[in-house]
Amino acid sequence: MYTRQLKRSILYITAFAAFSTPFMGAAINLALPAIGKDLDANALQLNWIVTIYLLATAVFMLPFGRLGDIVGRKKIFMYGLILFTLTTLAITFSKSIGYFLLFRSLQGLSSAMIFGNSMAIITSVFPPGERGKAMGINITAVYAGLSSGPFLGGLLTEYFGWRSIFIVLIPIGATAALLTFRKIRIEWAEAHSEKPDIPGTIMIGAGLILTIIGFSKLPAFSGGLFILGGLISLTLFFIIEKRTKFPLLDINLLLRNKVFSYSNLAAMIHYSATSAIGFFLSLYLQYLKGFDARTAGIILMTQPVLMAVFSIPAGKLSDRINPGYIASTGLGITAIGIFALTFIQQSTSLIYIISVLAFNGFGYALFSTPNSNAIMSSVEKKHLGVASGMLGTMRMVGQTMSLGIAMLLIALFIGKDKISPDNYPALLNTIRTGLFIFALICIPGIFASLARNKKLNSILNYDK
Repeated sequence: MYTRQLKRSILYITAFAAFSTPFMGAAINLALPAIGKDLDANALQLNWIVTIYLLATAVFMLPFGRLGDIVGRKKIFMYGLILFTLTTLAITFSKSIGYFLLFRSLQGLSSAMIFGNSMAIITSVFPPGERGKAMGINITAVYAGLSSGPFLGGLLTEYFGWRSIFIVLIPIGATAALLTFRKIRIEWAEAHSEKPDIPGTIMIGAGLILTIIGFSKLPAFSGGLFILGGLISLTLFFIIEKRTKFPLLDINLLLRNKVFSYSNLAAMIHYSATSAIGFFLSLYLQYLKGFDARTAGIILMTQPVLMAVFSIPAGKLSDRINPGYIASTGLGITAIGIFALTFIQQSTSLIYIISVLAFNGFGYALFSTPNSNAIMSSVEKKHLGVASGMLGTMRMVGQTMSLGIAMLLIALFIGKDKISPDNYPALLNTIRTGLFIFALICIPGIFASLARNKKLNSILNYDK
């Protein structure tokens, strides 16, 4: 049993960390024009500000989760916070886009260290009856960062410059690192006798890099080649893992642990179906409805605010009721909400848009926390870091696939033309087609979520 003081400290520390990265990501999107002007960066280089962070986080999430199982989760988590703080400070001194991108990639690596171990630490400390609530608090912090990022990022950029976005995060990161060092006096390393899997790390890294770059290049032929190369690398990764004594990812977790495999599949499908919706609606609100960027950002805040409001209640509920049932319901609500958005026209009322966003936010909250609870509760303690890293990897892969679908549709419907009133009808068709595809993608996710529920009953000792 862990003391109440330790549990409270871990909740505060992980919440600090959970808020920082999504806040920065959401805020930096509004600051891209200012960064480009200040650092003389072209559109391709600005795109790499987002992409290079995504690549670094996705590639290292699972390896750092596994390393936490071996050398200690607190240690990797704390070093991640320190590196995040130092790289954030370094970015504020950027004089060129090359310098910025170098430390942005290291920032992505630090996020992998943090998020590859945060859920594992929470699971290590909180028993099943308290775990859902704790995860709900953590995920609420994530959504708080997402919802406040566009608004506060816009204000900070307008009045204090883009560097201020990073400056405000430095004390948060430093405080979290200091609290980790002073308040968390114990360590978790149940796989301390095992060794890191270097070949597996290289192969999964190559596979994820090629796949993510491939999706970013669609519909170009080179994009398909990159994706093919990524799939070959990932296939080799699974072959290597079957033959390795201490694998990066124990294949038995996927083949024999139905809860783990189906829950991660549901997570990837959920993020594939939802991540590009904000991108589509941002285009819709600014071009077709005529709102400025700040107003569009405030409207889009509806969804993450509702996600933040309901994440803790959903987590508490998953402590009493099979989280698989709750997550399946959430994914079903999400599918209905996305389908409702496929009917939008240029004349659609703002009340309708906001209502559907609120409905979707409720569905997201019902899915995210309970599904995370299901994943983390389905593995042995020595695999908690791997489970935490796998969950983060599924999120990154899903986000990449979602944005890849969006880019592919824009290329097919609009091509390389600039968006103008002449092609507004094509833009609307693009958005509606994309939303319809995302609604369809949710359906296999619902079945994947339902498929693990009976097994969850026996793991978590639920009577219903």
